[in-house]
Amino acid sequence: MNTITSTNSFKTIDLVYCGLFSTLMMIGANITSFVPFLVIGGVPITLQTFFAILAGLVLGSRKGAIACTVYMLIGLAGAPVFSKFTGGFSAILFPTFGFIITFILCAYVAGRIVEHYKTKTSYIFAALIALVINYVLGTTWMYVAYKFWADAPEGFSYGMAWLWMLPPMPKDIILAIFAGIFGYRIQKILKILPIK
Repeated sequence: MNTITSTNSFKTIDLVYCGLFSTLMMIGANITSFVPFLVIGGVPITLQTFFAILAGLVLGSRKGAIACTVYMLIGLAGAPVFSKFTGGFSAILFPTFGFIITFILCAYVAGRIVEHYKTKTSYIFAALIALVINYVLGTTWMYVAYKFWADAPEGFSYGMAWLWMLPPMPKDIILAIFAGIFGYRIQKILKILPIK
């Protein structure tokens, strides 16, 4: 029986996988520019969170987090890879930049869970936990940003920040569940994570 042993070394194939997921996140950030019908009720269906979670589920905690970090650093370096084709170091001041930071943590946490539990249920659970992290930390960052350095709307509150997050929430939950199922199937084929 073939087993895959855990290693801390970074192989060429790992660079390819990390680069692939970084690229998928770049495309996912602006998918509505290529497929305009993915705007539903005025809400664009971006796929960044989906690919961040999938990176952790498929590549594991370390490599998944690296893929998301590479995506963030490329954007901060000036490449227009964030939503609405934005980029540059000034993106740190965007109220939504917290979501970009959480992608790294989402990938790490999702990967960490499935490194220990390898059932389809655990993959879906890991994806949903990662989504909760994305929403809680990203929304909190957005609230703080609007309160301290961005132009907040009149009467802006933490509750209002969460109201803004309600429209995309159903699609993100569905995509997270899909990421769990899809990640589980990909992992069974590629066997990137160590088999214990």
